[in-house]
This record gives sequence, structure tokens and C-alpha cells, in this order.
Amino acid sequence: MKKIGIIGCGWLGSRIADSMSGQYKIYATTTTKNKADELSSKGFNTSVASFPDFQLEEKVIPWTEIKDIDVLIITIPISGKSCCASSLYNRVQHLFSFIGDFKGQIFVMSSTGVYPDIPGEYAEENLSSDHVQGERMIKGKYPQVNILRLAGLMGDNRLLKNYNISNLEAPVNHIHYEDICRVIKKMIETGSEGKLYNVTAPEHPSKAQVINAQQNLKSSEETVTIGEGKIILSSKLISELDFIFKYPDPRAFHLNTSLL
Repeated sequence: MKKIGIIGCGWLGSRIADSMSGQYKIYATTTTKNKADELSSKGFNTSVASFPDFQLEEKVIPWTEIKDIDVLIITIPISGKSCCASSLYNRVQHLFSFIGDFKGQIFVMSSTGVYPDIPGEYAEENLSSDHVQGERMIKGKYPQVNILRLAGLMGDNRLLKNYNISNLEAPVNHIHYEDICRVIKKMIETGSEGKLYNVTAPEHPSKAQVINAQQNLKSSEETVTIGEGKIILSSKLISELDFIFKYPDPRAFHLNTSLL
């Protein structure tokens, strides 16, 4: 049985761990003892670890379990959109100290937020990892890394109707967490290395259409106008992995797909 390490078991990391627990042995990190106890109760080998944005007087203690791990999944933020360059540098350096010279398969969760906030369609070739600080740093240390640029995370309690939303005519770039788990599983099975993929549902309805669907409000598609906005393309992922999304349409994220 392969051993999977998941660094950062927050909202997404916990769901990735749960989805893989029957197939792989799970090693996980989290930032609090309470969360570690919760994960340990599920049978996961769990450690408490954090990767602060500030410079530490002493280096982060290396993860002793890293020697047992075959596949590493990193979910801590590394896209750099939400912090300054020096803070991101410190966080990534602490991560490097923690995992050392890992040679196995690696996945890093980046964000489609790295693309410019300008209307248009964006594929991976529109922005190289060399021009995204966090991605560039990780790739420089671990050239085998698979970088997954995730769209807006949705599913379970995360539904657009639960948020204060503006610009309702703008198209959405969303991804259901189950499809993220399925992409990672497929890439583990195929032994993928050094890949860069946008992971976003292939359909891009407007925010209003998504909210109406989640509130069970009917709207006439003929009268719906989808305004200008950023569209993130997942064509490369679909083509190279022969991947079929379980949730291709964000308007159905709240539904049980077995009923669709």
C-alpha cells in the first residue's frame, strides 16, 4: 500500500485525506493538537507542524515520517497572491526544511488567482511557473513537482449562495473538491511528474445562474446574459489525462450526482 503525505489538512486537505484513506496509508500534518487528535482518530499518522511567514531563529525540525512517504501532497498556500514576497519566501523555506530532499511524487496546490484580473481566456501556457514566485521556488527545488492551479473551491458547505456576491453577471471559475481528489488519484496512478494543470470545472455559468440553481430558482436561459470576465481553461487536463469531471457544471455542485 502506497503511503501518502498531506501537508496542511485544512478544508481541502482533510477531504483529500478522507477520499484516499481506504486506498492508501495517510500521513498528515495540521497546525493544532485538537485537529491532529481528530485526524489520528481516523487512523491517520498525524503530526503538528506550521510554516510561519516570518524568519525563525531556529530551523523547522524535519518531518521524521518523510522517509516512509511515497507521494506528497502540499496544500499550504504558495501562490503568493495573498502575501508579500518575503513572507512567501520564509514560508517556502520552512517547508523545504520540513520535507528535505524528497524524491517521490509531489503535488502542490496553487491557484488560478495567479492569472491577471483581466477578462479573457487563460490556459497554462499563458503564464509559466517561472513567473509565479511560489511555483518557481518549489519547482526549482523539486523539478518533479506537479502544480495544480485550483479554481474556487466548492462543495459541501461551500456554496456561492452562502456568500455576499457582487458582479452577478460575471462567469465563475469553480471546482468541486471531489474532482480535485479524482485528478490527484489519476495522476498518482499514471505516475505523472512535472505537470502544470488548471483544475477548474469546464463550464462557466454566471454567478447569478449558480446562485439561482442553488436556491432552486428557475431562470430563462434565453434571457441570461453572462458578462465579461476571466475564464480559466481546463482543456489541457482533460486532454492529457483523459479526465472526465464528475461535476462539470457549477450549477450542480449542490446536487447528488448519482441522481443526475
